[in-house]
Amino acid sequence: MFPYAEERFTDAETEVLRRYFTDVSGPVFALVNLPEVVKGALFARYSRSAKSLRRLFLDEFVGDLDVSGDAGVDATVGLERAEQLYERVFVEYGDDSVAQLGGVHLACEQASNLLTKVLEWGRLMAYLEQSTRYVAYDIRLPSGHYRYWRDPEILDSAMGARYVGDMDRLFDTYAELLPQMQTHLTRRWPQQPGDSDFVYRQSIRAKALDVLRGLLPAASLSNVGIYATGQSYEMLLMRMQLHPLPEARRYGQMMLEELRKVIPSFLQRVDLPERGGAWSGYLAATRTGTEEVVGRLWPQRTQGEAGEGPRVRLVDFDPEGEEKVLAAICYPFTALAEDEVRRRVSRLGAADRVALFAAYLGERTNRRHRPGRAFERTGYRFEVVSDYGAFRDLQRHRMLTIEWQELGTGLGFAVPPAVVEAGLADAYETSMARSADLYDALRTVFPTQAPYAVALGFRLRYVMQMNAREAMHLIELRSGRQGHPEYRQVAQHMHRLIAEEAGHRAIAAAMSFVDHDEHDLERIDAERRAEARRRATAGTGALG
Repeated sequence: MFPYAEERFTDAETEVLRRYFTDVSGPVFALVNLPEVVKGALFARYSRSAKSLRRLFLDEFVGDLDVSGDAGVDATVGLERAEQLYERVFVEYGDDSVAQLGGVHLACEQASNLLTKVLEWGRLMAYLEQSTRYVAYDIRLPSGHYRYWRDPEILDSAMGARYVGDMDRLFDTYAELLPQMQTHLTRRWPQQPGDSDFVYRQSIRAKALDVLRGLLPAASLSNVGIYATGQSYEMLLMRMQLHPLPEARRYGQMMLEELRKVIPSFLQRVDLPERGGAWSGYLAATRTGTEEVVGRLWPQRTQGEAGEGPRVRLVDFDPEGEEKVLAAICYPFTALAEDEVRRRVSRLGAADRVALFAAYLGERTNRRHRPGRAFERTGYRFEVVSDYGAFRDLQRHRMLTIEWQELGTGLGFAVPPAVVEAGLADAYETSMARSADLYDALRTVFPTQAPYAVALGFRLRYVMQMNAREAMHLIELRSGRQGHPEYRQVAQHMHRLIAEEAGHRAIAAAMSFVDHDEHDLERIDAERRAEARRRATAGTGALG
């Protein structure tokens, strides 16, 4: 059974698509024969659209491109001559170094929210994932199904009918509550003078989608745009080969097939038994072995008790972190050994320390003005309990270490305040209970796939370890007004812990763009700025 909705196009559309996409019907395909800026723009638009990438290209991009010169190109055919060329280069230069220099834009559609976390594991890859705050899940696919992963093993089992029935009810509830929530929000926050109807509607819609995204199960389908080198794809595909999640193994094979149409030689080792097979087997064996030993040591798994709101603990830090950062600031400007720099910094008075920090930070006029790598000299390890929706946003930060426990329902959930205010709490809680019951029923038969049933509002426990420079980036970005309230609270807690528990007040003070205020319509300022940019662009006569 092919569990993906096949996308269909007219003959004329297919003729155009074949020039630029390695597949014109399946869920995985590479982008070729397009300017890099067009690929980037496509992926950026992709993250905020309910359309597939190919449909988006046809509807919004192809009309602005000169495609006449590409009429003889067929991207769906493997590039035999390119493969021969790569072979000659590999012989002379070596496969690893060359594989770092060739990149591919790959579209990964109809991936569950469990699979997206597998796809987004690698640090040296760039991702854009479809946003739940811009794309509503109340519309069915052309096949008539809601947008969730229909796992073939579950569907072919005695649990199949219940899985489909309960999943449909989860999406039914989401679809029923969405217009009611939007109505409530318009009453709660009336349109302000000066705000266009478009800006207001977009802000209300984003808020409603934010409030209700906790009802969506982890099986909900998403689209992910990836740009990576051949080497990064190789590492990802080898991890996916023997991944415990069947969806990941199936999807990895489709990715390999499409990537080999573009960078075939870069991926030669993936399925060679003595290379990629051995590496994948090693990873699978270490994972299984570790799980068995931990299971023997602590056979009873308990997730803990549910609480209110996200919980953040600072579980590890360096008490001497600020002094080490100061030494790292000074080091490039001296001719001294590092231990001597440390010794001299330790003898500095408070005024000199403040002066060093001030000089290194300079005048930060926006959050993108971040200090240099001296701030990487110290770090923090946080343990976080938040809902899965917030985790899926935080997990995409790549310049840190993040590890998470198995998604389940044991840590509970919280009903968003706006849901209570709108009088929709009973329906919300009933849907969450249905999610938990389905999860419990699945885990005895399909323990690996059971998390598909878990709604994004259920909590997950995970750790995030990062240096102070990455902490500045993450905390300032994720505490911003336009962010989702759940991960805004996580970022705000992290900032307070760095200042108060670690005692790194100078480092915390350097994070001057952290927003600790409460906001109502989180997206309205961003929508106002976007509209101002659109008007300015239209005024110059540039293409919008």
